[in-house]
Amino acid sequence: MTEESSESAEIPALLPIVDYLRHGADPHLEASECTGCQARYFDRRNACAKCGKDEFRPVRVADDATLRSFSIVYRAAPGIPVPYVSAIVKTDDGTSVRANVVGLEDPMTAELGMRLRFTTFSCGTDDNGTDCVAFGYAAA
Repeated sequence: MTEESSESAEIPALLPIVDYLRHGADPHLEASECTGCQARYFDRRNACAKCGKDEFRPVRVADDATLRSFSIVYRAAPGIPVPYVSAIVKTDDGTSVRANVVGLEDPMTAELGMRLRFTTFSCGTDDNGTDCVAFGYAAA
């Protein structure tokens, strides 16, 4: 790399923790939806696991959701605050999302069926000042 090209290469100020998180003025999740059966996936697919078709389109996932299943986690890697709520939420458009429920003062207050809203937050900054952006769902 030449000196000129290294100066023009910019490191993003924000880096999403997963490929399907869109950040910026309107943060949201973006799934790949099968054009045949409308099944949604967050990972890359060669074909739909439901119908076998191989065409997908990007779709925005709804921000509002309901808590469908959860576990309160008491053990984690060093530096990860515990306890926290690991959950499966179902968005208002029917998409299942694996995420943490954030912003609860007491994780024991989590209840099945509680209404949640998509949110983003910083989960760390590297030595170059790049901020890692994560997502979760907070009580609505």
